[in-house]
Amino acid sequence: SYTMLFLTRRLMKDTHFRSPTILVITDRTDLDDQLSKQFVSSKKYIGDETVVSIDSRERLRQELQGRTSGGVYLTTIQKFTEDLSLLTDRTNVICISDEAHRSQINLDQKVRVTAEGVERTYGFAKYLHDSLPNATYVGFTGTPVDGTIEVFGGIVDAYTMTESVRDGITVNLVYDGRAARVTLNQQKVKEIEDYYAKCEIEGANEYQIEESQKAVAHIDMIIGDPDRLHAVAEDFIKHYETRVAEGATVAGKAMFVCSNRNIAFALYKIIIELRPAWAKKKICADGVELSEKNKKELKPIEMIKLVMTRNKDDEKELFDILGTKDDRKEFDRQFKNIKSNFKIAIVVDMWLTGFDVPSLDTIYIDKPIQQHSLIQTISRVNRVYEGKDKGLIVDYIGIKKNMNLALKKYTNFETDEFEEIEQSITIVKDQLEVLAQMFHIFNSSDFFNGTPKEQLHCLNRAVEYVQLSEELETRFMAAVKRMKQAFNLCSSSEKISDEEKSYIHFYCAVRSILFKLTRGDAPDIAQMNARVRELLEGAIQSDGIEELFETGKH
Repeated sequence: SYTMLFLTRRLMKDTHFRSPTILVITDRTDLDDQLSKQFVSSKKYIGDETVVSIDSRERLRQELQGRTSGGVYLTTIQKFTEDLSLLTDRTNVICISDEAHRSQINLDQKVRVTAEGVERTYGFAKYLHDSLPNATYVGFTGTPVDGTIEVFGGIVDAYTMTESVRDGITVNLVYDGRAARVTLNQQKVKEIEDYYAKCEIEGANEYQIEESQKAVAHIDMIIGDPDRLHAVAEDFIKHYETRVAEGATVAGKAMFVCSNRNIAFALYKIIIELRPAWAKKKICADGVELSEKNKKELKPIEMIKLVMTRNKDDEKELFDILGTKDDRKEFDRQFKNIKSNFKIAIVVDMWLTGFDVPSLDTIYIDKPIQQHSLIQTISRVNRVYEGKDKGLIVDYIGIKKNMNLALKKYTNFETDEFEEIEQSITIVKDQLEVLAQMFHIFNSSDFFNGTPKEQLHCLNRAVEYVQLSEELETRFMAAVKRMKQAFNLCSSSEKISDEEKSYIHFYCAVRSILFKLTRGDAPDIAQMNARVRELLEGAIQSDGIEELFETGKH
């Protein structure tokens, strides 16, 4: 969206175009709202006072038919219909289309045979091109399909995920496949894979569409099986709570992607049945400190929400949960606020494109998603945020093969596979071994078996031990940081034993105190195991911590 804004300014100021009229076109109202807000607030930067969000076909006609130059108009592709006719035949009109792999490329005629006769229809894109025949069309998309190239021309510039990670614009992604834990049998897995293969057909004819609809209905029956959904809910809760308890997530924000509305609602009800406290409205989680600004911004809200548009046929309970359009805007604001009690969003299609929450670091996927949509979906967790090293994709449906194909097709990904959870487990175990060698002559038994006071004194001695030499301290800090970053991604894995977790907690606690001593500020205990966090936070309130933090100052 910023690149589109920068391009609009450049085009407006370029004498070659003689003050062009620019249309910025999306195919969803939420994307249109987002862009409109951004562009309207940037009139001065663009260099044109006429920056208008178009809310009707009539308004679109009024604005464009009499205009001879200038003006920036933001609208949706759905405004362009058969009855719109010619808007202008000027050549200095530029249409900038977002999501140029979707409804902005359907120029072809569709023929439908009914009992009444033959019905011929066109997509919105055909009427857009008919109403602005001499315009220049520019498309933005993260996932160009063949139709994108045919309509918009060759790719002018590509910026891949690999480049973005290398430049520090996004974080890398890690894959955790958990489908085997929740799928009822291997035959069901094969049926889902066969469904993916069928969906690779592009430009499907009517028979294929009908067959596809049957396939979708069949797959939804597999995914929505009550026993399976219970297994998914239980595994999700365990996985999520472990990550939060281990301080493995920066703000506890997670998104769960479901196959359809009914399945999303069914899963929501199971989760609430298992964790009723998650449905209680609160301003924020217990123990969270709020500034005056926070208190004004935050609203009482449930920890978990269903985020979908209402449907007139929805049962009353679902209808009430989903709320109005204004309610959904508030859900948007609260989910983006790291202090808000709203932590888990269950979605189907909403929020999977054009929705940025930098603190979101975990996405759970239980929906068959095609290649062009899959990149957009997993990109929800690749935004940069303080304390966030990587984004985690938890797969309950078996998207791995499709994901690797999509990465190769759309991002020029440089390896066959991107990082998996197994690599994180290996790093954790390797670093634990390195740290064990560093501490091989240190007796840490009091930390694991002693009283709280003995545990604190053990940490005190451990800090002194690490500070015996600058070289040891440097190696220790680096090893613990690397171990913790990897552990944040695999904290729910059964391959990390309880004993190994205890040592992770010990080393992280020592590093926290050293962090305090070297940086002079509070220990970085926000991302730490809950039990150790309580130990250190309790110690901060006592005299013991003063003694701990005096270590190494003389």
